[in-house]
Amino acid sequence: MNLNLSLVLSIGIGGFLGAISRFYFNSFILRFISFEFPFGILIINIIGSFFIGILFSIFLNFNINENIRLFLTVGFLGAFTTYSTFAIDSFFLLKTSLFFGLLNILLSLVGTILFAGLGYKIGLYFIR
Repeated sequence: MNLNLSLVLSIGIGGFLGAISRFYFNSFILRFISFEFPFGILIINIIGSFFIGILFSIFLNFNINENIRLFLTVGFLGAFTTYSTFAIDSFFLLKTSLFFGLLNILLSLVGTILFAGLGYKIGLYFIR
């Protein structure tokens, strides 16, 4: 991959939109689920994993422009999902509640892997 201005802008604009989307989506979720557990980030990571699975099923079966691929995956979904927030949420949860800390780690890791696979399989189903 040749990193040129076009690719950098695609990733940057995607990241900008993904980060803003994460902030608003998390704020929206927290209006309905106010709990000490970080459900917003968990749901965002699961949804993002699902969509990256769908996208990769498309990318592996169709010739999609590299700018679009990087905009959507590295840029938008890279900024929309966030394991740095997951890490700090888990750290503080583990300090206050071993149960909630381990629950967050387990649901985040297993949930995102399962939904990435599910998204991939659903993407393949509609492609074929």
